[in-house]
Formats: sequence, structure tokens, C-alpha cells
Amino acid sequence: MIELPVVSVPEGKRKKPDWLRVKLPVGPEYAKVRKLVDTHKLHTICESGNCPNMGECWGAGTATFMILGNVCTRSCTFCAVATGRPPEYDTDEPRRVAEAVRLMKVKHAVITSVNRDELKDRGAEIWYQTVVQTKQESPATTIETLIPDTKGNWDALYRMIEGGQEVVSHNMETVGRLYRLVRPQAKYERSLEQIKRTREAGKRTKSGIMLGLGETKEEVFRAMDDLVQNGLLILTLGQYLQPTKMHIEVAEFIHPDIFAMYREEGLRRGLRYVEAGPLVRSSYHAERHVDVPLD
Repeated sequence: MIELPVVSVPEGKRKKPDWLRVKLPVGPEYAKVRKLVDTHKLHTICESGNCPNMGECWGAGTATFMILGNVCTRSCTFCAVATGRPPEYDTDEPRRVAEAVRLMKVKHAVITSVNRDELKDRGAEIWYQTVVQTKQESPATTIETLIPDTKGNWDALYRMIEGGQEVVSHNMETVGRLYRLVRPQAKYERSLEQIKRTREAGKRTKSGIMLGLGETKEEVFRAMDDLVQNGLLILTLGQYLQPTKMHIEVAEFIHPDIFAMYREEGLRRGLRYVEAGPLVRSSYHAERHVDVPLD
């Protein structure tokens, strides 16, 4: 295998390489989506997660909606979403999301959420109703749901995924060795089990991993093998970017050629589709994943 370069990040120096530069969000379509999100009081992971592709996606008239509020019960060290005790969730949210998708004339909608560990059903009923009502309002719209870890509540998982969505995603986020550091309230094996059960339920499975947290190539390959063995079809790989000084630091910036190598390696190891690049995020080009064969 050809060894390709990484760009290590010395402590105290966080200048991003040229390949991580993005355009500021501008234009009439972006402004239209901005107004719609504000008017309907919707939360988007585009904003809460400081996504670098927000300008591109919103400029195309699309967005990833975040349901069940914008306060998470987890304290992952990579994530920009606020952590704390969430307020009572809005039972009218499924209707408002469905209406927004219809007004935006979205062809493919991505829906995600914060973790709601304090809820007995982990928010599963809101998940189900959001998908069902969106399908009722926009029958031609395809849907991907990026669901959280249900902490082994498999009844909640099955309710989340039975609304008729075309893709069910659950992000691993990192390699197994780094879970305690990056996802202290999650478990690597439990997330694999969730993906396995989702695939066994007949769903198109998807996951995402961030690179640049200190993982090795061998650990990424091992994660790919674990995911394939547990029924994963689609994988996204992107560069971790530190959202604030309070979050875990970037260990290295991964060169685009390394991402290209990972893409080819993932396909060779049995994944059906791999989206890999410095600016790739879970919902980036998500509309392309709907047609991945289930068989």
C-alpha cells in the first residue's frame, strides 16, 4: 500500500490547510431557507453542528433538520451541540417539520436529533411521527434519519425506523480505542449492535466516522471490517474540526489523497458506498445514498 502524507498539528497551532477552506453562506436560496427555518422555529444540525457545508446545502435549498430540541443529554467531546437537561419536547414538531419540507419542496430530507436519554422511549414516538407526517405531506420526498444511540432500548430503535424512511444512519464517529475520549457515554459494540439490528430489520444502513482524532490507518480499517460484518452498506468519512477551544483538539489534518485511499479500501472491504473527503459530513450528498442496493 502506498503511504500518503498526513499533516500533523503542533500544539497551539490550528491553521487549517487550503483544502478545508469553504465559502461563506450567501445567495437568495440560502436567505430563503434561513427565513423558513427561523419562521417555523426549527432546529438544524447545520447550525448547531457548525457544518462547513451549510452554505452549499442551504444554497441548494436543502437542510438537515434536528428534532427533539437543541440540547443534548450527552457530553461528547467533539460535538458543538449544547449539553444539559433538555426542556420538554414539542409534540407539534413533526407537523412543523413536515410542513417545512413541503414548503421547501425538498426532494431528499435528512432528519437527525439530539440524544434524549431521559425519555423512556428515547424520543422514538416523535421520530416515528416526524417521518410519517413528512411522507404524508410530501409523498415524493425520500428521507434519511440519522438516529442516536438508544442505549440498548431496541423497542425504541424499532419504532424509530418503522416510519418508512429510505435510509437509517447511526454514526460510529470514531474508532473503538478512542470511544472513552470522544464518546464517553457511548459504547462501540453497542453502536455496532444497533446497526446490525437495523440491517436485520431490512433497512438501508449508513454510518459516519471522523478522522484526525489520532486514529491509525489500521484502526480505521478494523472499524470498516466491523461495520461490514454488522451489516453496514454506506459509510461517510470526513475531517474532524474542533468547534470551540472547549472541545477535543485536532490531532492531524488528513490529506485528500488519504481520504481517496480510504474510499477505495472501504469498497474493497465490502461497503456498498463510501463518501470520503475533508469536508464530508453525514448528510453531505445524502441524496446519492438512497439508491444503494439492499441486496
